[in-house]
Amino acid sequence: MHLGRIAIQLHASAPLLFSRRATATALVLPHSRRAAFAMAATPPVARKVPRELAQHGDVRVDNYYWLRDDSRSHPDVLAHLRAENLYTATIMSDVKNLEDEIYAEIRARIKEDDIGAPLRKGQYYYYNRTLTGKEYVQHCRRLVPTDAPVTVYDVMPTGPNAPHEHIILDENVKAEGHDYYSIGAFKVSPNGKLVAYAQDTKGDEIYTVYVIDAESGKFVGQPLEGITSDIEWAGDDHLVYITMDAILRPDKVWLHMLESNQSDDICLYHEKDDMFSLGLQTSESKQYLFVESGSKNTSFIFYLDISKQSKELVVLTPRVYGIDTTASHRGNHFYIKRRSEEFYNSELIACPLDNVAETTVLLPHRESVKIQSFQLFENHIAVYERQNGLPKVTAYRLPATGEPIGQLQGGREIDFVDPAYDVEPEQSQFGSSVVRFHYSSMRTPPSVFDYDMDSGVSVLKKIDTVLGGFDASNYVTERNWAAASDGTQIPMTILYRKDRVNLDGSDPMLLYGYGSYEICIDPSFGRSRFSLVDRGFIYVIAHIRGGGEMGRKWYEDGKLLNKRNTFTDFIACAEHLIENKYCSKEKLCINGRSAGGLLMGAVLNMRPDLFKAAVAGVPFVDVLTTMLDPTIPLTTSEWEEWGDPRKEEYYYYMKSYSPVDNVKAQGYPNILVTAGLNDPRVMYSEPAKYVAKLRELKTDDNLLLFKCELGAGHFSKSGRFEKLREDAFTYAFILKALGMAPKAAL
Repeated sequence: MHLGRIAIQLHASAPLLFSRRATATALVLPHSRRAAFAMAATPPVARKVPRELAQHGDVRVDNYYWLRDDSRSHPDVLAHLRAENLYTATIMSDVKNLEDEIYAEIRARIKEDDIGAPLRKGQYYYYNRTLTGKEYVQHCRRLVPTDAPVTVYDVMPTGPNAPHEHIILDENVKAEGHDYYSIGAFKVSPNGKLVAYAQDTKGDEIYTVYVIDAESGKFVGQPLEGITSDIEWAGDDHLVYITMDAILRPDKVWLHMLESNQSDDICLYHEKDDMFSLGLQTSESKQYLFVESGSKNTSFIFYLDISKQSKELVVLTPRVYGIDTTASHRGNHFYIKRRSEEFYNSELIACPLDNVAETTVLLPHRESVKIQSFQLFENHIAVYERQNGLPKVTAYRLPATGEPIGQLQGGREIDFVDPAYDVEPEQSQFGSSVVRFHYSSMRTPPSVFDYDMDSGVSVLKKIDTVLGGFDASNYVTERNWAAASDGTQIPMTILYRKDRVNLDGSDPMLLYGYGSYEICIDPSFGRSRFSLVDRGFIYVIAHIRGGGEMGRKWYEDGKLLNKRNTFTDFIACAEHLIENKYCSKEKLCINGRSAGGLLMGAVLNMRPDLFKAAVAGVPFVDVLTTMLDPTIPLTTSEWEEWGDPRKEEYYYYMKSYSPVDNVKAQGYPNILVTAGLNDPRVMYSEPAKYVAKLRELKTDDNLLLFKCELGAGHFSKSGRFEKLREDAFTYAFILKALGMAPKAAL
């Protein structure tokens, strides 16, 4: 439980004002329409069915437990969700034109007909193409010309004499007839003749895998049903995939021979510990496949030698509590990133294929530098790290295969120009000296670079075109730090348009936070947010504890019995921004999704006076009830994240911040809550119950809106333009809450 705006001033009596306006308008409406409008403009009231929940001698009464329906089809539940959606649409109807305007702005920044940076694999260049007006991508490839010049930086030929483009798969065609469509994996076989892709048509993240001929598109064999998106080729005629148990925990890894029945597949490993989940990864060399079984604190690895006729798993790293490992392969060594309680920021080691117990330290543990990941090449290694809250990439040359290896020396560190930025590894060619990475900042559009690890020269391969008059020089990004209640310095990244803000406390602000699962919320580029920033908003990301931005301890200081640090850090950031005249309470809006939605719920209960409006997307707000129920997806695997409330200490600590359990009779800001009916990560019932309890207890007349997507899951709608609608709706709500939305006639 893995994240737009002028005339009439809204105030505390806004819903009452809408009610009056509806009454006045009703004078010119037919009676039936008047009655329908009045009903739709009345907040739905969920019926109360008290249910006692007892644990450790403590009894909680949940009046809205009935909203949870595992089948997601109970008529009363669906009727309530539809009533909430109708109410939200009615209340937001006066800013529908503004929503449409913002949507048009966001979409106008997109170059709709475009291709991604091609990557050479074997005899083909592979890339994705988008088309004007189309929601989804096409997966394409072109042959590498036989007379193509050999250069360090590979370039796909274009123009009339370039090889013909072949569309392997058009998602737009596959999506026809589906309200939701997502491809979670697209894997080309080693010989380039076949493609396996994982398809989800509900948003529940349960995939069907199809294998097709890459040239003809014809299906090969029968689809594989009910699996995760984790699939890998084990040679040209076998697939390895993972299935889930009843609570959607990835627990079994299978070997499938092409054109055989799924019922005949071989189970390579079954993870029976319900706190562990399985994952797959193939080495950059394509010679080994790794199966990782991991919890939040521990992971161990098996490997499969793809070249061998018998496909069997062999233990690479043992299962030892508190030791976390990831692995890859080059030459006659496995390379392993290993974290332990002692080496909490990880170390990088290598071991011979024929003696995995004999390890050599390549990069030692460092207190100030966290090793996040690494990429192997025939002669190099690129290491992705974090220092002082920022990503860094260092490339090292490796000794020739067969030569002794030792501690890495003389690495080249790649330079980045922005004060805060996001860097992510991209797929690269194993036999090349070039590492490809993705770069952006809050003012720099997404860019793909090829960096020659021998010369230290970067070449820009692709930068996303941003239309609509976007000029990066108009915007400022900066880093700032807030002091938490215990004195810890919390980093923030700030974006604003330098000719639209005053920095005197009068500017509106949207403050975003997450702070869970050791996830780093780095300041990447977002086209949508410029519809706020160009209206004078300051946009801020608070890199609070519970995330991984400042290293492993940053995460550990914001989880389990330290979880409240996440919330107080966010409040400290808000107070710092107000004290330093970036904004005021009257113009401070906040936003978070999923575990970031938990953050929203917690800080709204703790300091409702500090914010003007809040948006909680698919929020994990019923923490205690959910974590006490091992039949719900993710519960058992997340006891190491939040704590196991079957233990009294964790129960009462979680109860102290669980948003649903701490809603009380007090004033709250304007609030928008969203959900997805098919969400497997945060059940729709959590936000539904949260809104119902807020409606029951809150003492203000501020907006409280709930929008549930009935045909989507955790990540909202699937189409690239459909997703923009959610942004436009959210921004219209924020502008409405701030009184910055133009008045529209009903």
